[in-house]
Amino acid sequence: MTNYGKIDVLWYDVDWPLSATEWESERMNRMVFELQPEIIVNNRNGMEGDFSTPEQEIRAAESGRAWETCMTLNDSWGFNRGDDGWKTPKEIVANLAVCAQGGGNYLLNIGPKPDGSVPEESVAVLEAVGKWLDTNGKAIYETDRGSFTWNSNANYTRRGNTFYIHQKYWPGHTPAAEWLSFYQKETVIALGGLKAKVKAARLLKTGQSVVFTQDEFNLRLTGLPLQAPDQPATVLEIECDGEPIIDHDATRFLWTRMKVGVS
Repeated sequence: MTNYGKIDVLWYDVDWPLSATEWESERMNRMVFELQPEIIVNNRNGMEGDFSTPEQEIRAAESGRAWETCMTLNDSWGFNRGDDGWKTPKEIVANLAVCAQGGGNYLLNIGPKPDGSVPEESVAVLEAVGKWLDTNGKAIYETDRGSFTWNSNANYTRRGNTFYIHQKYWPGHTPAAEWLSFYQKETVIALGGLKAKVKAARLLKTGQSVVFTQDEFNLRLTGLPLQAPDQPATVLEIECDGEPIIDHDATRFLWTRMKVGVS
């Protein structure tokens, strides 16, 4: 704490096998803050700290508390020649979105090879994610914590009254639609439970406007291309008249009341 100038973060690793008392963690923190008054510390010395650090899982802290998920690119923290369990760019992008949705940071580990170089597999994944962020970073960086019901096909982030649909699995063409008399060759993304009125919708990468309809139950984005416009996830930017909240339970409750005739 004294030989490196101003230090911003002290990231304790683990406190086991000792307790906070046995580590004298309170005394240790007090010494750290005396030497580096503006530093922040995490919660891994048995104390609450300034931020939480879930490991190998994404678990948002309560609203108002800083947090970051630490995770490996494969299954090992250090170099492991036999570990070929590499995460795909799609997984990394999805994890980024989930962390951003919860107002947290994504701390991604690289285990260098014995010569200090970064494994080729890590480079390939990180370059793919970096390329995606070049055009979609607006949906990740400096976004706000959001309240969104989980969706297996997409993740959501928000910035003020605008939210972003990170469509992981592009729906493409649905042959059954041809049976309908009003069929038009298009891709449709339907989203239920949105608690805000949509003012505009567009593809984030190109800025192209997207046609939409909305009622009290769902938002339908229509006329989308048959093939996903972007990989590993296509982001749609949805501008609303208030804070966007997605609550499926509230929508189910409303539907049930209407079905039984309760006003």
